[in-house]
Amino acid sequence: MKLVLTPGMGIGPEVTARALAPLVDQGAFTLMGSGPDIQAALDAAGVPWTHRSNACNDTGVFVVDTSDAEEPAPVAAIRRAAQAVLDGDSDAMVTGPIHKAQLRQQGFQFMGHTDMLGEVCGGKPVMAFTGGVMRVALVTTHLPIDAVQSAITPEAVEHTVRTAYSALVRDLGIDEPKLLVCGLNPHAGEDGEIGHTEREIIGPVVNRLRGEGMNVLGPICAEDAFMTAAKGEVDLVVAMYHDQGLVPLKIVDFGRSVNWTLGLPIIRTSVDHGTADKIVGTGQADPSSMGAAIKLAMDVVRRRAAD
Repeated sequence: MKLVLTPGMGIGPEVTARALAPLVDQGAFTLMGSGPDIQAALDAAGVPWTHRSNACNDTGVFVVDTSDAEEPAPVAAIRRAAQAVLDGDSDAMVTGPIHKAQLRQQGFQFMGHTDMLGEVCGGKPVMAFTGGVMRVALVTTHLPIDAVQSAITPEAVEHTVRTAYSALVRDLGIDEPKLLVCGLNPHAGEDGEIGHTEREIIGPVVNRLRGEGMNVLGPICAEDAFMTAAKGEVDLVVAMYHDQGLVPLKIVDFGRSVNWTLGLPIIRTSVDHGTADKIVGTGQADPSSMGAAIKLAMDVVRRRAAD
């Protein structure tokens, strides 16, 4: 098992080090990013490590310092890590949090990891979350609210549903997953009284996919969809926009959920939290989400290898 990790910024290095502590004998873990920050975190967690210039196949923890790159170290790390997986030098990548506003001041041109990985790796990435009671996939991600409606197209909805459905089958082993697709408007449009996106865009896509045999229902009002998900009665909810999906998910599953990028030619998982700069070095950072992200990546690698 070969994983490449980009601890990122803020609490990223420390939660990565603490999550890796019980796993060091289970594979080769190459950490890329700001070498001094990563090394200090590993030392503090009591994790032995070795310096390397690239990804490594030996069991243990290895540090690749990207501080001398032409772009910020955390960004260069993401690029090199993705390329390592594309080249077959690693089986999957796991990412820690980055502070996007700080990085944009240094020339970072993306809204986040997902957008960057879509450009680096190709494909049409879908942001999804799993690991707790709920699973969620998003049709749109980091858009202002007034731009969401125009981005809800039949193609976007269909791509998200198909990609999520395939990932549940292939990577999680769910043979006939059940998906609920949210409406965009309150009460899923109230039969056209509160908008037409549901009747004109979402509904026809869902009906077509159901006709193909997929167990997908919608459009459903978001509160009903997430109440059903919280009871464990559905395999995944497709949300139309960021806060529609992530507010209920994080209320219920924060800390155990994993940001899982679908639709890429590589396996990528990540934490479900930000950099939490105010608690860096205080010992308060919870490594649970990073631990879950690492374990999910390992599980997906194993499942694909067994196919």
